[in-house]
Amino acid sequence: MAGLLEDAARWAIENAKRCGRGEVGVDDLLLGALVRIARFGIAQVGPWSIDLVPFGIDWRDASRSQNGDVAYSNEAVELLDRAARIAKADGGSPPRIVHLLACFADSADGAMGELKRRHGIDSAAWRGALAGVDVRVPRHADLDGASAPGSRPYLSPEEAAAYLGVHIQTVRGYIRTGKLPALRIAGERAIRIRREDLSALLEPFLED
Repeated sequence: MAGLLEDAARWAIENAKRCGRGEVGVDDLLLGALVRIARFGIAQVGPWSIDLVPFGIDWRDASRSQNGDVAYSNEAVELLDRAARIAKADGGSPPRIVHLLACFADSADGAMGELKRRHGIDSAAWRGALAGVDVRVPRHADLDGASAPGSRPYLSPEEAAAYLGVHIQTVRGYIRTGKLPALRIAGERAIRIRREDLSALLEPFLED
């Protein structure tokens, strides 16, 4: 996951903290994705102008830094795994924000269920709107125009997970335990990982 999708996941974590919950839920991820493609509190998805204000989002205030630790709920982890599978079926690119949004096509619960009732959205129309966003040209370009991960010496944790073919939480576990060195951008919360440090995790497999 890169660019906007990484921002969406970060927003979801901060929103869970703000709401005093110990886990990031699927609604946090949905709203995080919509917030990151929104302007002035309106997320434009195909023909639908989705107002985020009714969901308690103040589009005039971008500050969300909160104290405390949260974890992804089992449902949120399954959703991110599903986004990775959709990305693989969509040409094998790393998961992107459109792949996360596509996971909600068949959802009738929570925030997505409310959006479907409010806007008359059905599964095919939602998938059709997302299919109009070309994420394959250039192949590894994200909605925010991020350059191909293969061309950069430093990767985000989400890109590192895609590089290794493991879940993002596995990479974060490697970082926490010191198994994988990581760097923080000065003055920011963003973490970057050197490509050579990822390669150093790999070793030849010797079958017993």
